[in-house]
Amino acid sequence: MDFGLKDKVALITGTNNPQGIGATTALAFAREGVGLVLVYKKIKREYDESKTSHDGLDRYYKANSGDTAEVEEKLRSINADFIVIESDISDKQNVQTIFNHAIERFGKVDILVNNSATGDEEGNDTIEKLTQSLIDDTFAVNIRGTLLMTHEFIRRCGEYGRIVNLSTDAAQVFAGQITYGASKAAVEALTRSIAMEVGKYGVTVNCVAPGPTQTGWIDEELANAVLPQIPLGKLIQPQDIADTILFLASERAAMITGQIIKVSGGHAL
Repeated sequence: MDFGLKDKVALITGTNNPQGIGATTALAFAREGVGLVLVYKKIKREYDESKTSHDGLDRYYKANSGDTAEVEEKLRSINADFIVIESDISDKQNVQTIFNHAIERFGKVDILVNNSATGDEEGNDTIEKLTQSLIDDTFAVNIRGTLLMTHEFIRRCGEYGRIVNLSTDAAQVFAGQITYGASKAAVEALTRSIAMEVGKYGVTVNCVAPGPTQTGWIDEELANAVLPQIPLGKLIQPQDIADTILFLASERAAMITGQIIKVSGGHAL
C-alpha cells in the first residue's frame, strides 16, 4: 500500500526506548521515505542491571533512562534521514526550539506524533497515595506538553497536517492509575476539541489508545495475568500501534479526524 508519505516530515516525541512505540513508529515512517525529528527526554529511575536482559520494569527503566543511540543505529541501517533532539516538551521555550531545529533541518513539519508520556509504575498513583508532585509531573508532560507541541505545530504547519496523540485503552476507567488515566482521558477530550478547531486548515487530529503493549515493561507474571483479559489472546506489539499511526498520518486517512482508536486486541472495550 502506498501511504503517500514520501518526503513528508514527522516529529515524534518519546523515542529513546528501542522497544517503544515512538522508536517503532519512527522506523515505520522511515521505511516510507519520511524525514524524522526524534525528540526524547531521559527519565531517571533506579533499576537492577542484572534484570535488564529480560522484559520487566528494570529493562523498561533502563531503556527510558538512556539516549537514542540504539534507535539511531537502526535508522542508519535503512538510510533514514533524521535528527535527534533531547528536550523537555513541558516547557514552551523548549517546544519552540524543537520546531526551530526541525524547520531549519527539513523546512517543514507535516506530521506530529505526541507519544511522550510519564506516570507512576510503583503503585503510588491511587487516590490514597498520590502526591502533588505526581499530579504536577504527570500533567506537565501528558497534557501541557501535548498541548504546547500541538499549538506550535498548528502555528507552523503548511499544506499537509496530521496529528496523532497517544492515550491508553483504559483511560476512562483506570483504577490504580488515577492521575495517569485522568491525563489520558484529557488527551482524548482535547483530541476531539482540537480536531473541530483545526479542520478548517485541512489538519486531522486523531488519538490511538493502545492496550497492554510489550514495550519491555511486561514481565512473564504480568503477561500471564493480563492475557485472559485480551479477547484476541496476545499482547499488543509496538508495531501494531505504529501501523495504526502510519495509516492515520497518511493520505488514506484524509477524512478521519477527532477519533479515538483502540488498538487493544479487545482489551478494555
